[in-house]
Amino acid sequence: MDAELTALAAAGATALVQSMVGDGWAAARERAVGFFTRRRAQDGDGAADAVGSELDEAREELVAARDAEDADTAADVQAEWRNRMRRALRDDPEAAAELRVLLDELAPDGGEEGRGGAVRNTISGGVQHGNVIQAHTVGDVTLS
Repeated sequence: MDAELTALAAAGATALVQSMVGDGWAAARERAVGFFTRRRAQDGDGAADAVGSELDEAREELVAARDAEDADTAADVQAEWRNRMRRALRDDPEAAAELRVLLDELAPDGGEEGRGGAVRNTISGGVQHGNVIQAHTVGDVTLS
């Protein structure tokens, strides 16, 4: 496998794992299931259910690892999905185009199609006291 596809698999796994703990997980999960099962159409819904369950299990592992500050387990989850993406790309080099589209959709700045769509906030009128905070995606916020 050439270096470009290896890097693409690594980027895909990173985006997938980041999505697992993000707000747009439901949509990302469905897209990931589609990516991993599209070339296995002969398996029917069974393959989609199996991949979906594996993604759910990985997400639970990842959330528990992050809560426990267990970087090794989080890295293992990412490595597992990186290896699966590498195998998918090795078995079907044309899957690279689909993975690039998936990456664009999973990216935090993926545009209107990615991570829940575009956000446009507008404030009008005056505010004499107080703060206004606007955000599209806020992650890893810790209050102390």
